[in-house]
Amino acid sequence: MALPKIEDVRNLSDADLAEKIAEAKRELFDLRFQRATRQLEKPHLFKHTKHRLAQLLTIERERQ
Repeated sequence: MALPKIEDVRNLSDADLAEKIAEAKRELFDLRFQRATRQLEKPHLFKHTKHRLAQLLTIERERQ
């Protein structure tokens, strides 16, 4: 799985962007919980999720 492209994020509406941000934060929380309970099988998902969240927050900030 390749890292997501920022062009995909730029095409989202404001409502979709806010929804994706909440979804990424929830996923990151779940990954942290899995790591704490030693159930995490794919540690690379941390990098992908954090990267995606950073992209989403950057686009949100640009639109303000």
